[in-house]
Formats: sequence, C-alpha cells, structure tokens
Amino acid sequence: MKDLRRLGRADADAASIRAAAMLATRAEHEGLVDVATARVPSPFGELIVATTPRGLVRLAYPNEGRDEVLEELASALSPRVLEAPRRLDEVRRELEEYFEGRRRRFEFPVDYALTRGFTQRVLRATARIPFGSVSTYMQVAGRAGNPRAYRAAGNALASNPIPIVVPCHRVLHSGGGLGGYTGGLERKRFLLSLEGTL
Repeated sequence: MKDLRRLGRADADAASIRAAAMLATRAEHEGLVDVATARVPSPFGELIVATTPRGLVRLAYPNEGRDEVLEELASALSPRVLEAPRRLDEVRRELEEYFEGRRRRFEFPVDYALTRGFTQRVLRATARIPFGSVSTYMQVAGRAGNPRAYRAAGNALASNPIPIVVPCHRVLHSGGGLGGYTGGLERKRFLLSLEGTL
C-alpha cells in the first residue's frame, strides 16, 4: 500500500494494467477462464466482445453498458469471466479488416450458447446470409422452420447477442424497409452501406 501511495497516477495506472495482465495470463494458464472479454475499437465506439472455448459468444455495442454485459455473461454462462484481450486477437483483427472493407466473411467460430430454440435457428439462418446480400424477416423465419413466424423472427433478431458477426443488419421488411436493429437504424444503414447493399 505504501508503494502505491509513492507512485504517481500514471505509474499506478501502468502498474494496475500490468497486474491485471498477469492475473489474466495466470488464470488462463490454470484453466480458470470460461469467458474471455476484450474491448475492440469500431466506427461506433468501443465494442465489448466475449468468447468461450467454443467461439465468439457476445458482441455488444457501447450503449449496452459494460457492467450489464459482464453480468449477463456471468449469470448465463459462468461467473469465471475475465478480461483477456489476447484470447480475442483474431476477433479484433477480423473486425478491424471488416470495418476497413477488407473482409467479407468472419472465420472465427461462433458460440450460440446465449440463445435457444427458434431464436437460435433464426440466428443460424441469418448467419448464412452472404456479404452484400439481404433477406427478409419472412425468408429468415422460413429458413428457421416457420415462414409465418416472421414477427417472432424479428424479435429473435432484436435480441441477437452477436450483431455484425451474425448479420441481422442484412434482414429487411418484405417491402424493402429497413425494419429495426439492435444497435439502432443509423448503425444498420452504416453496415449496409459498408457492404454495398444500400
């Protein structure tokens, strides 16, 4: 404690960052991390991303609130959630390439553990919509097994825990209207413009 009081603010911050990195490294080495998180820069601000050993499980926009996202992960998956940016290097790199217009497909695996039933089927169908294409709520509902459940498909997409990667922004109303979007319509327009479909 005395050592910390002697340190200047910048030195204390650096020491804190080093200690957190050492803790994350040791926890990973000892198999104590079930969910690794990191912050990733984007045109929308800092995204929160989380991965399990099976793949990317969560991508949150800045307005979702970091504490709320961590609470959700801890209660739904495991309390062993730790910021471990190195485990998300591939995700960070691919997202960066996507936002720069150099990537059309994500290669890292996705973990649908935060979803169940029809919602999961809708998200899996949505994940198959290729870059530069769009689909409708009705088409996605049909691919998920029930074409009449287009409203339920819309609700499933509204609760998508992995936007951008599971591209719910590529789903529109049958008449061509944008519909809704988890991250807001401005973000949906931005993503569709980035992909050349708007």
